Amino acid sequence: MSRRSASPLPEAREAKRRKIAMPLTPEDYKNGVVLAPMVRSSALPTRLMSLKYGAKLVWGPEIVDKAILHAKRVVDPVSGTISYMGQQSKAMFTCHPLEKPYFIFQIGSANPDLAVQAAKVVMEDVAGVELNCGCPKPFSTSGGMGAALLSTPDLLCSILSALRRELPPHISVSAKIRLLSTQDETKALVSRILDTGVNCLTIHCRTRSMRKTEPARIERMREIVEYIRTLGKDVAIVQNGDCVGYEDARKIRAITGADSCMIATAAESNPSVFSPTPLADLEQTLIPSYLRLSKFLNNHWASTKFSVSQFKGTHKATTKASSKQVREGIIKARRYEDVDSIVGSWSGEEELRTIERVVLERERNGPPLCLPMPVEELSPSEQALVKPQPDSKPTDTEPAIVSTTEAVVDKDDASSTSTAVGADPVSKSGVALENGLGVLLPAVN
Repeated sequence: MSRRSASPLPEAREAKRRKIAMPLTPEDYKNGVVLAPMVRSSALPTRLMSLKYGAKLVWGPEIVDKAILHAKRVVDPVSGTISYMGQQSKAMFTCHPLEKPYFIFQIGSANPDLAVQAAKVVMEDVAGVELNCGCPKPFSTSGGMGAALLSTPDLLCSILSALRRELPPHISVSAKIRLLSTQDETKALVSRILDTGVNCLTIHCRTRSMRKTEPARIERMREIVEYIRTLGKDVAIVQNGDCVGYEDARKIRAITGADSCMIATAAESNPSVFSPTPLADLEQTLIPSYLRLSKFLNNHWASTKFSVSQFKGTHKATTKASSKQVREGIIKARRYEDVDSIVGSWSGEEELRTIERVVLERERNGPPLCLPMPVEELSPSEQALVKPQPDSKPTDTEPAIVSTTEAVVDKDDASSTSTAVGADPVSKSGVALENGLGVLLPAVN
């Protein structure tokens, strides 16, 4: 049976917006492992899979403010997927009511008024809005957005202040930044950001000039976290950079004192890394489920194929030969029907309902927690990092400000193969990086 021949889910004929029982507070950002915003890689199916396997919150890919301003909200009568359609009927952004209580929409902006307008377009379908202040890619920094905002703190803070002032109280406001060259510079910026009233601040433990192959400067985080505690602000602090899974997050929390950890590249490779027991044999476990779900959500095949091509994991019950056969089948496929032999009989609607059951269980019993590892369980070298590190000074290889041509890509902020939706110039692969026909699952009772 094709996806379009499926019966509409109850009440899915109307575009009803799911109400959030309790708005996000700083406490909701704490004691968890969360999915990072990544262009292409944090698409709707990946976000839902991440929630299924234990992500406490999920971030969507950066969307540039102007790209979403005049988008039309469209709801798919079959699956419930909501799409914001731009010019030429391309989906600028897709989401789903199931993820709403845990979903953070990330904006790329260099203008307070445009940021507020963009946030108001989508605010009924998200739990929070975040300003991207960390993306080092030229498409973002050349427009004064992303990591360029680190060099214009007045503008950065004016955008955050406008978002907090103009958005309703139940919509959380947050920011994601990178380390500056010195601890003092970083702490000064952090203090100003917290004065805007944000609920959460994510700190990527690399500077704007650092390459993704360079280890994240996790040892710098604790001093900043302890400084924030002295300010008496009700805010959550999330660490980002080189966290590869649940147990690693526990260790990083112990070292840094951060409230939560954000996973990017590792989640791109395996969205089940949020679980203490992530999936193995992905060709037989995760990939078929992901394909079924993506087809039912009407996620654009190119987006799905890209995501699946990034999946990597260990092999326990499968052979390399059988795994290679699955991979080759996906590489050759040009549409969902070409991978029917991989997907099996289990339907995409059943996959979505499985995720719905997980979400409902979470709402009844509380979210999954990731508590810091006891310090005594850390290695001696890791225990040494618990002590604040001395201030680091700018060097020739770590400038406080770099030109946009020197800016480099890090998966903890964006995909290395595409630009954010709505960026100028538009990606050659098209704006619809998360393409799909929109739809709405009925409100959950």
